[in-house]
Amino acid sequence: MSLDLPVLEWPLPYVEQLGERNIDDIELVVIHCTELPDLAMARAYGEKVLYVDSGTGNSGHYYIDRDGKVVQFVPVERIAHHTRGFNPRSIGIELVNSGRYPNWLDSRHQQMTEPYTAAQLDALEQLLAGLQQRLPALRQIAGHEDLDTATEAASDDPAIQVRRKLDPGVHFPWSRFESIGLQRIPLRDRLP
Repeated sequence: MSLDLPVLEWPLPYVEQLGERNIDDIELVVIHCTELPDLAMARAYGEKVLYVDSGTGNSGHYYIDRDGKVVQFVPVERIAHHTRGFNPRSIGIELVNSGRYPNWLDSRHQQMTEPYTAAQLDALEQLLAGLQQRLPALRQIAGHEDLDTATEAASDDPAIQVRRKLDPGVHFPWSRFESIGLQRIPLRDRLP
């Protein structure tokens, strides 16, 4: 990565089973939050094999810890499982943040209260600049919540529907990233 941003490569155990792709086809960055308390738990979740047929699981490409440390779990040349319907053409960036943890689907706990740190946002800005230099087709950015609008029955009351994904959430400063050269994905391009 350029711009003097140190990135620790820490490939997931199943990375070789993830599909390969041409980096010229990557046009979108999806911003996530881990909704877990720390990077260690995010790593443990990423290592879980959830798709028996392929021997792979869910993960982003890059993780940015609260102190600004950037870790790469999946090379950009591989398709990570981070956003349904968008994986082949996107990069997933996860910001370590507790989100709704541990009550993700409890209707009484849908507010995300933890702000992102200055170090995380600075590192994200540098990472995005480096990705734009490396990936010629990269033109768009979106939040996970923009692309996955599905609902599920609330864990506390199955009669209530709650959003499956709310990340990066209300504390993500979209206005800070308006001038970086990536267009927030238009509503018409989002999945129903």
